[in-house]
Amino acid sequence: MATKADFTEDEWGTLHKGVTGAGMLVSVSDRDFTDTFGEAGALAKRLRKEHEQSPSELVRELAGTHGTGFGFTASPQKVEAETLEALRSAAAMLAAKAPGEAEAYRQLVLAVADSVANAKGGVKAGETAAIEKITDALGGS
Repeated sequence: MATKADFTEDEWGTLHKGVTGAGMLVSVSDRDFTDTFGEAGALAKRLRKEHEQSPSELVRELAGTHGTGFGFTASPQKVEAETLEALRSAAAMLAAKAPGEAEAYRQLVLAVADSVANAKGGVKAGETAAIEKITDALGGS
């Protein structure tokens, strides 16, 4: 089982940015400001749950890492580009360094994205499109 100690600081940052970025990407895909706080709360709640309950130590450590890897004023375009790049890099990194953790990471990322999408009033078309991009960046399916 892989842990944070198995990754460099930059690699860990990439893994973490993929997770939090997925939630942020879904959130910014629908620019209704009134949804922002509920979606941020859903992101935090999902990470707390994964930190406490995941059978994967890697997922628990990632979910317990604070911050997002993005500045407060990051544009939606920046969030999308950097998140998708982080997810592609993370998928390749896990396939090479910790293949047994790749599926747990994928499930974490998609669970975070889904939690944010379902936070306020159901999943909107932009959120569905964002989740499709996230899934593709992780290698599809």
